[in-house]
Amino acid sequence: MPYKVLIVDDEKLMRNLLQDHFQSEDYGVLCAKNANEAIELLEKEPDIIILDVNMPGMDGIELCKIIRNHVTCPIIFLTARVSEQDKINGLMIGGDDYITKPFSLRELSARMKAHLRREERPRVKSDVHFSHGLVINYSERTVCLNDKEIVFSKTEFDILELLSMNPKQVFDKERIYVKIWGLEADGDNTVVKEHIRKIRSKFLSESCINFIETVWGVGYKWIS
Repeated sequence: MPYKVLIVDDEKLMRNLLQDHFQSEDYGVLCAKNANEAIELLEKEPDIIILDVNMPGMDGIELCKIIRNHVTCPIIFLTARVSEQDKINGLMIGGDDYITKPFSLRELSARMKAHLRREERPRVKSDVHFSHGLVINYSERTVCLNDKEIVFSKTEFDILELLSMNPKQVFDKERIYVKIWGLEADGDNTVVKEHIRKIRSKFLSESCINFIETVWGVGYKWIS
């Protein structure tokens, strides 16, 4: 199975150049023109990230700060900045390497291969969902919104896990109840509504985004 490289650069010509080069070397290639697109593509679990520093809006340094605690793959910065302090700053916030523009594709490929060889050591990939500042780490059962952790009970997390892993799919209360509590549980599905209310309240205390939408007369669905 080929390695997947995520290229994040606002310049279309640069993205196309790198995409063509890495595809010719049999990499799987993902491309993003800005930080928001890059965050969405992280769910595809790239093996290495090539990240441009100088992007409009959220730049590469800020993006690295946001994702570094949630992804373990190597991050190589691309930049026109050449000062020693710029390089130090990039490495200090979680970058693994730094290469300045203009650069040699052969050198970039060599550095990538060196990092990927080191990553061959056994490691566990976390199953992580990213969306609108929300980070759900399913393997660690943690939720962060705008870099702040939100604590959910076991049942609350089970519900948001079910909904968020099936975005835009509508679940009625009975189906949620059976999935979370089981067929043999003593109770009824009215408890689902209260748990949904608590989950929404915790999200809305940190953001204006309502991640769980009510489909009136039907049930609930996750807005990805």
